Amino acid sequence: MSNGKAQGSIPVTLIPGDGIGAEISDAVVRILEAVGAPFRWEIRMAGLAGIDAHSDPLPSETLDSIRRTRLALKGPLATPVGGGYRSVNVRLREEFKLYANLRPARTLIPGGRFEDIDLVLIRENLEGLYVGFEHYIPIADDPHGAAISSGVNTRAGSRRIAEFAFDYAVRNKRKKVTIVHKANILKALTGIFLETALEVAEKYKGQIECGDRIVDACAMQLVLNPWQFDVIVTTNLFGDILSDEIAGLVGGLGLAPAGNIGETAAIFEAVHGSAPDIAGKGIANPLALLLAAAMMLDHVNRADLSERVRSAIDKVLNEDQVRTPDLGGKAGTRQLTEAIIRRL
Repeated sequence: MSNGKAQGSIPVTLIPGDGIGAEISDAVVRILEAVGAPFRWEIRMAGLAGIDAHSDPLPSETLDSIRRTRLALKGPLATPVGGGYRSVNVRLREEFKLYANLRPARTLIPGGRFEDIDLVLIRENLEGLYVGFEHYIPIADDPHGAAISSGVNTRAGSRRIAEFAFDYAVRNKRKKVTIVHKANILKALTGIFLETALEVAEKYKGQIECGDRIVDACAMQLVLNPWQFDVIVTTNLFGDILSDEIAGLVGGLGLAPAGNIGETAAIFEAVHGSAPDIAGKGIANPLALLLAAAMMLDHVNRADLSERVRSAIDKVLNEDQVRTPDLGGKAGTRQLTEAIIRRL
């Protein structure tokens, strides 16, 4: 990959990532070129690669690029152990006020424990317990005798994510939004979220069905009968947990794309790890990052191209039976990539 590749009309910051990141990013760039995606890449570093090149897991030149392009595709990043580094993902969300985390999950390979899953989880991305207002209280001779953490949900933040969820449901011809909360116990912290989301739902009456569910009941029902859900909107911590549970319904994080969307920028990513144990072996599965790139095509109003990409993925996996080892096949990254390009 080079900055001169894929000279399209829409600039995008490409963060290849650590571990298998370079391999899957290269595969995705090739597929996007094949489908005629209108992207022009600015390649920037983050994570361990950022530390190696700039002594910072989120270098200023990477942030400057995203401020300029307002659009990024991000491969998996390794979190440095120790050293006091904050999460790159959290820093990016805060820096660009990426208030909505969009996590679709769709069955790609039939024959698993669950069939025909087609769910979208929308997670508030900036508030809740993730604000990180924490401190210790000394007790006797233990300076860390107790730990206290405060969560913050605002009415404005709750309204913004609820409106995002209902607008998404209307635009994508969805039928129902379920508000997930814990207002029976956390009456203030998640009560304000539920109350505000229900107010927003009133504006969509007759267009979108609305219900609410306590988070523990939702977690159970996702395993017992996931087909009762369509779009789920929830707070930050609950969304973090439920989105991974939902990914498990369709085969795991290797098939899980995500978008982090704000008013001035959007960052699309694979949510799986950097898998250093298989880096360089040519067997990494690029589909999560490719599906994130398809979401990015939707975001720039090129659903015609995103549908071609998703259709090619379906045909390669289920008609051509070309699959990487994590999906029960024997194909390498290159073979899967070339099979998708042939379908395009």
